[in-house]
Amino acid sequence: MVAAAEVILSVTPPGQAPATALAVAAAAREAGVSPVVADLNAVSPETMTAIAKALDGLPVVDGSISGPPPSAEPGAHVYLSGARAAEVAALPWDDRVVPVVLGPEIGTASALKMCTASVYKGLNGLLTQALRTAGHHGVLDQVLADLHRNGLPGSAGIARAATKATRFVDEMHEIAATQSGAGLTPALFEAFAEVYADVATTALARGAPESTADLPPDEIVRRLTSP
Repeated sequence: MVAAAEVILSVTPPGQAPATALAVAAAAREAGVSPVVADLNAVSPETMTAIAKALDGLPVVDGSISGPPPSAEPGAHVYLSGARAAEVAALPWDDRVVPVVLGPEIGTASALKMCTASVYKGLNGLLTQALRTAGHHGVLDQVLADLHRNGLPGSAGIARAATKATRFVDEMHEIAATQSGAGLTPALFEAFAEVYADVATTALARGAPESTADLPPDEIVRRLTSP
């Protein structure tokens, strides 16, 4: 695949991104080719710098994805940075994905992802903990009603995220490292890593995201308390 490709898009769980870069670099050396490699993984700018180094001279584009897969809902944004970012933006996305070029620096697109993911997944982690606690105390319906009254999301996102909790753990560590690099405490997202690691052990974490679409809130909470 590396020998045939002009552009390679790397989309893996965050913890596998560095190893994937090493494997791509090894294959490119063996084949004597130099494809553009766009790393679209949810990693910190520091990890992205290490990935660029691991790619051993191949042209690198830093990228990040915001939004669901096009098969679920078109319109996800792919943010790109690096000297060859415009080439990746020009790929035939067929209006299913919106490419956005941020600039020439490696790390910029990853930084954006770490900021937005901290809000989306951090809020989801807060809701998960709140609803699990509400279920324990028998006030789940009342908590959901109050959140709804104040314009906050309900339980559907919690169920979808639970099926991805295993890979979210590494992403929380990457967000923590990014915030630490900005001179902030990493403690908040190290704690969210623990939250998602716990969720990954529950019954709700099993199955595909689509399998959770019709689960009522009480069943979501029940599965969050079952191994």
